[in-house]
Amino acid sequence: MEERRKLYHKYPSMRKLEEMGDAYVEWNDGREATLIRWIYEHPQFPSMRNNPDVICAAMDEFAAQSDFLINIGPDKGQKVAALIAETKPTVFVELGGYVGYSAILFGKALKEAHKDAASSDAKPVFWSLEADPLFAGIAMNLVDLAGLSDVVKVVTGKAADSLARLKQEGKLSSIDMLFLDHMEEIYHIDLQVVESLELLKKGSHVVADNVLRPGAPEYREYVRKHPKLETWAIPGLIIPGEFGDEIEVSKVIE
Repeated sequence: MEERRKLYHKYPSMRKLEEMGDAYVEWNDGREATLIRWIYEHPQFPSMRNNPDVICAAMDEFAAQSDFLINIGPDKGQKVAALIAETKPTVFVELGGYVGYSAILFGKALKEAHKDAASSDAKPVFWSLEADPLFAGIAMNLVDLAGLSDVVKVVTGKAADSLARLKQEGKLSSIDMLFLDHMEEIYHIDLQVVESLELLKKGSHVVADNVLRPGAPEYREYVRKHPKLETWAIPGLIIPGEFGDEIEVSKVIE
């Protein structure tokens, strides 16, 4: 009981989740619109412009104090950011941008990974694909506020359709890092779409969030049996709260 009280003190929003159980709605109930208004009314708003870290911290604050947000959160997010720093992808594509948290966090990491690149090198680009036009609009707003519009491009529409269109238009010829964070039950289906479009190459990485909670068993089975992928798990925490999860990382080996 004492641990539970400490959890509620640190993350008041968790009380709703615990008390309502299966009746609790985690997203698309108006909290996303509330979030953007809350950010613009935040006492620290003047310091948010061109400051991705402050914006992400404010979103974490909202998720802990007001309503849970289905973002990757700081714990798992920093682990993916470290992978970006290590592998230095040039073209990053995420499926499921939601309200822009990961686009801001990873867009900053992508930009920093290439800060010492020669002017003649290919410029990094982060494609954030989001099906819901309301969420995509919020993400665009926050990406602009973070000063990352030169790197992050938000695309509205279903992931499979957007991938095919970007490939057809010549805007996307290959992917160095693919991040799956939309509907877990179609992770493996959309990965197969990416493969059919021949967007992955040797050395590309595929990163999937929430493979334990809420879970992506079909995806895990697919990548772990895939002859061209080397796959491993990175443990992480869902924030707010101390609930365990894993990130599945796969590297194309041939």
